[in-house]
Order: sequence, then C-alpha cells, then structure tokens
Amino acid sequence: MPLSNLSAPSPAEIRTLALVGPAGTGKTTLAEALLAAAGVIGTPGSVERGSTVGDHDPLARKHQHSLNSALLHLTHRDIRIHLADTPGLPDFAGPALTALEAVETAVVVVNAAIGVEPGTRRFMEAAAQRGLDRLIVVNRIDTPGVNLATLLDELREAFGKEVLPLNLPANRGQEVVDCWFEPAAQPGHEADFSSVAAAHRALVEQVVEVDAAFVERYLEDGDVDARELHAPLEQALREGHLIPVCFVSARNGTGVAELLDAIVSLLPNPTEGNPPPFLRGEGAAAEPFPVKPDPALHVVAHVFKVSVDAYVGKLGVFRVHQGTVTRDSQLYIGDGRKPFKVGHLFLLQGKTLVEVPAVGPGEIAAVAKVDEIHTDAVLHDAAEDDHLHLKPPVFPVAVHGLAIEPKRHGDEQRLWEILQKLVSEDPCLRIEQVAATHETVVYGLGELHLRLLLERMAEVYKFDVATRPPRIPYRESVTAVAEGHHRHKKQTGGAGQFGEVFLRVEPLERGAGGFEFVDATKGGVIPQQFMPAVEKGVRLAMADGAIAGYPVVDVRVVITDGKSHSVDSKEIAFVTAARKAFVAAVREARPIVLEPVVELEITAADGQVGDITGDLSARRGQVNGTAALGNGQLAVRAQAPLAELSGYQTRLNTLTGGQARYTMSFSHYDAVPPAVQGKLVAQHQVRDEE
Repeated sequence: MPLSNLSAPSPAEIRTLALVGPAGTGKTTLAEALLAAAGVIGTPGSVERGSTVGDHDPLARKHQHSLNSALLHLTHRDIRIHLADTPGLPDFAGPALTALEAVETAVVVVNAAIGVEPGTRRFMEAAAQRGLDRLIVVNRIDTPGVNLATLLDELREAFGKEVLPLNLPANRGQEVVDCWFEPAAQPGHEADFSSVAAAHRALVEQVVEVDAAFVERYLEDGDVDARELHAPLEQALREGHLIPVCFVSARNGTGVAELLDAIVSLLPNPTEGNPPPFLRGEGAAAEPFPVKPDPALHVVAHVFKVSVDAYVGKLGVFRVHQGTVTRDSQLYIGDGRKPFKVGHLFLLQGKTLVEVPAVGPGEIAAVAKVDEIHTDAVLHDAAEDDHLHLKPPVFPVAVHGLAIEPKRHGDEQRLWEILQKLVSEDPCLRIEQVAATHETVVYGLGELHLRLLLERMAEVYKFDVATRPPRIPYRESVTAVAEGHHRHKKQTGGAGQFGEVFLRVEPLERGAGGFEFVDATKGGVIPQQFMPAVEKGVRLAMADGAIAGYPVVDVRVVITDGKSHSVDSKEIAFVTAARKAFVAAVREARPIVLEPVVELEITAADGQVGDITGDLSARRGQVNGTAALGNGQLAVRAQAPLAELSGYQTRLNTLTGGQARYTMSFSHYDAVPPAVQGKLVAQHQVRDEE
C-alpha cells in the first residue's frame, strides 16, 4: 500500500464523531453525503445498490443494513474529521457502543418521518453516560407530509429544554438557514417554522447560562456575538446543557454542507471534550487516571474495534488519547511484557487502508497482524502503564442462545477457532461450553444476531454447522429419606465378582448443590480399600440421574452395611453395587426434577407492560415489581423458568413492536410441575429403551 502524504494534525485540528441511531434513519447515506461534500468521493454511494464506502461487508450489502461500525475520515477547512458510521439494528448494538469510546461527539440521527424511537433514547442515554457531547441530526426533512415543528417539540419533550435548533429548514425542506451565527434570516430565506431570530436568542441564552460574566453582558447589551461564545458553548456541550439540532436531507444534500461547517466550527476537538474515563488498577482499588491530548507525552491508546480480514489478517482499530504512535513505535498490550513493533500504521476509509507515518492524540488508526491485540486493550509504551483500562460501556446482555456443533466429526477445534474470531469482533456475542449438557452454546442479542453469525460462518469461513436450541440443564433431587440395596455377583468360570452395598439417601438443603458421602459401616463389612469404589459408583449414578437422566444434587448418601468376598470382591463389583443401590434408593425417596429459574428485567414502554405481564403469567412467570425509568419507560422485574423462555425475544418483539429488551440472570432451581416431570421421565424411558 502506498504511503499517504497526510501529515499528522495537531489535536486542535481534529474532530471525532460517531453517527448513531436506530436502523432506517439514514446514517450510512449521511456518511456518504459528508464524504462527497468534503470531496473525498465524487458521487455518494447507495445503500440499495451496495456501493457505499462504509458498508463494504458483503453481508451488510446483502441485508442493506450496517452490521459493524465503519471508520471513515475526511478533511474540511483544514480540519480532519474522523467519523464512525455505526449499526442501528438492536442486535448489533455492541459495535455502536464501542464506537462511542473513541469519539468526543455522538451524532444521534433521527428519521424525520418517524421521530423519536426507543433506539433514539438508548443512544442518547449511552452518549450521556460516556460524557460525550451530543448533536441531534434530523434526516430526511424533504419527506412529504412531515411536520418538523412537531418533531422538534417531541425531541424537546423527550430530552429536555436543552434541545435547540442550530439551523432551521426553509423553502419546504429544500434548504436550511443558520441560527447561530446569523441572528436574522436572510431576505427570502425565512424558516419554515419559528424564526431564526427567536432560535438564535434561545441558543445564546442557553449557552451564556454556564458563564456568569456572559450572563451579565447579555442582560446589559441584549445580545452577545456568537463568535465570542466558543468557550461557554463548549462547556454547555460538555455538560449536556445544550443539545443542538441540525436539519438535513442526506439523499439530496440539503443541510450537509452546513452540517460540515457546524462540525468544524462548533464541535469539540480532543482538548475540549470531557476526558476519557481511564482507570489504573483493578476492582474497587481502581483510581481515575488522567490522560492529556499531548503528542509529546508517552503513548496511551485504546483498542475499541477488532476485525479479521482474509487478506489483511487481524486488524486492531484504536483511538490515540495521549502521545504519538509512529511506524517504528514499540507498544505494549495491557499488562503484556513483550512489546510489538507497529510496522504499518493505517487510517481507515471503509475497507481501504491508508498508510500514514504517525498519528497523534485524537486520531483513529489501525495496526495489522498483531495476534495478541484484542478489543478493550490499552496500548502504551511505558511499562508502568500496564494496569490502565478504560471504563467499559454498559452492553446489553446476550441471552439468546443456540447450541452449535460442526456437521463433520473432528472439526470441533476449527469451530472453536472461528467462533473466537467472530466473538472478538462483536462484544455482544459470547460462547459458553456448558458442562452439564456437553454443548457449545453461542449467545447473541436476538435471532437476527445469531442468524447472521451462521451466515458469516457459511459464506466467509465456508464452515457448515448444525444447530438446535440449548438443552435445559435440569437437575434431580430427593425429598424424603429412603434406603437402597444391591448385591452384585458374577461368576464366569474363573475369578468372579462380588460386592454388596446397603445405603441410605437423605435430602440436603435445596440450592446447596452439594453431595455428602458418609461411611457408617462397622466391623469392616466393606474393606476400606473398596470404599472409594463405592463412592465412585454413587457419583457415577448421580451424574447419570435416577429418573429422568439429569444429575442428582442436594443429597447425602450414607453407607450403612455391605458384604465382601475374600477372593471375588473387586472394585468394579462395588462400583456396580453402589450405583444400582443408589438408583433404587432415589426412586423410593420421592424424587423430583428441578428446573433453573431466572431473573428477568424487561424494559418497555409504560403502555406495553400489561401485555408483557400477562404473557409472563402464561409462561409460569411471577412478576416481582416494576420501576419507572423516565421518558415513559418501565422496568418489569420477574422470575420465570428458563424452559419457558425459548425464543422469548421474538415473542417480546411481537408484543411490543420490537421496542422492548430484556436481560436474564440465573436465580435458583425449583421443582417442575408434576405434569412436566412426568413428561421428562417418560422421554428418558423412551431413550433408555432405544
């Protein structure tokens, strides 16, 4: 790749922003329009034709949705703008949230024809939690029949009086007029609603509130030149005291040039945004660690994205927060003791890598072919910085599981390697080896998330897998005391086998998950050298289950008596005798099947809670309460059997139009209803017969 002649800008000459918002708001189209307006590309690409710079992934083009964040850069008025175009589908929230770790400003894109969506609220809240400046961009303002005045009122109602227009649509959405630098509308360019003068006055009054000196000037003079308000404007943006709104139509270019000017003139550079929340140390002992956007200091950079390319290999994308990274830099990864040499340093333009000699504070760059690099790693060049980490965002919990196995026997290792690569690219995917069911289960945020993972495995890695819903990890236990006995006697012509075991099973406290083995024999009826074999037989029977084929838990086994033979007694005889004696005792001890019960927290609109709670009741769930979250959202807290929640996100989408989400965590085991137990026992008997 040819070396670019791009020189490293100073931090003051950099802007970093992430385009976030629900699917269908036009983020990728807006990114194309910004690239075209800056002269990076001649003609904006089309999502429908699969010709955009950002959506270069074949699966993204096929589904016409961004599935990962795309990193882009452009220059406008000698300012370098780093831009992350992020996915809007809820199942791909992970890459969008990690992109917020790399920028000063979150540009929340709203579809003028739809208005405030649940995803709009989620991204506004996520950006606020990261301490980012927020800019709302209302896209598709030329859509016939939209009421932009009403939409602005909805935005203010949802996010507060801090939401104020930076420009206003004019000429029925065919152009926009500035409200910040121009206190009065130009002749013939009156706004479609409100007035430029009123919007300008509201902006100035909101900004000067953060600085007492400017408040006094404003009260005395009646106005303050907007060009003098840069410092209080940045403070207002940092503190969330101002959330400006820009109106655009990315498809026809209306407002795009004005948006570029606003990014350069008004949005923060790396020296003006809130400092990133770096911590030194682990757990409760971790302390804030200030980094400074100074190119002369030692390097601190954060890896927020990893991708695996068939040609380039592993690509680690990072934001430089301090110091300067060059092609010859020796960098450590976290607490690793062996540095790697950078070698090649790239800016990203979608899938195109633009090699540069150096990057400084505020820059977003990438390094290739470093196998040890991983998402959330801190890169540094000072050994004392080995315990630095960035406070992670709050990711939605992946609870939609799918058991997965290779179709061809012997490919288990390759399956694991491919899954590890895919999980490294998406923080909301996770893999679990479930010992209780002997399954590999991959968890995602929904059916679409996992369906596209399987598509990627088939189309990119040419790997075929078989899938099924994960097995429910049932358990068995006892509720009464009972005794069991078995004599194992086998004579085959030579040395025989003999062992006899009497035992008693007793229930332990539910949930202890334990097992107690007690030797209460007397007089050496079972010689001590055979007692480990007796315990082994009991444990084998516990693992296989006694009535439905699931592990037995919460039981005490007391060995009360037995017999041995001086010649024929062997370990295998006592293993067999103990195993069968245990099964006989459990079947007389009023056995039960236990099922996992999980804690649910469901976030939904207030008006949807009735449908959700009714559905939970039909699934043997129990609602424990609700809590108001603000903005018309409620959290429903409940418990439900895991077996009743297969495909629950799909059901929740049906009930709420795709607006509700849920998290799930294990709570406890409880007895299944008799009808369910009967069904599980019958299924086990059929398997035994087969």
